[in-house]
Amino acid sequence: MLPAQKVVQVAKFAEGTEVPAERSKAEIERTLTKFGADQFGYGWRDTAAVVVFRAQGRHIKFVLPMPTDADLKGMKKDGAKERETRRRWRALNLCIKAKLEAVATGIETFEESFMAHVVLPDGRTMAEAALPQIGQAYKDGKMPPLLGFDK
Repeated sequence: MLPAQKVVQVAKFAEGTEVPAERSKAEIERTLTKFGADQFGYGWRDTAAVVVFRAQGRHIKFVLPMPTDADLKGMKKDGAKERETRRRWRALNLCIKAKLEAVATGIETFEESFMAHVVLPDGRTMAEAALPQIGQAYKDGKMPPLLGFDK
């Protein structure tokens, strides 16, 4: 029998940041422009924000879930939603920068790094198209047709 392992609580990235979400959005746009993106946009609704851009001939989309009441449980109530929103924008900023740095360093190609977020002609991301097929392939042991298209 293995000894019991301690569960270690790790602070979330950018917890307690004072950086406004607008500054993180602007930083993401500057970073993408620096790395060659020729289109950029973002939008939001109550449940999520979206960042879209075009780089290396590919349309890319990131969906950033906005904090729910369940996410805010245990947090100091005053301004909790705003604090968590700021933190999430910092995390997305880090994610995009890390992917671009991996590409710039030659660790992976642009398409390898951003594959899950590539927007396909039908409007879905590659992840939205492939994840159900991956799950099914593991379940039944059969390879699905490429991108859901039959031969």
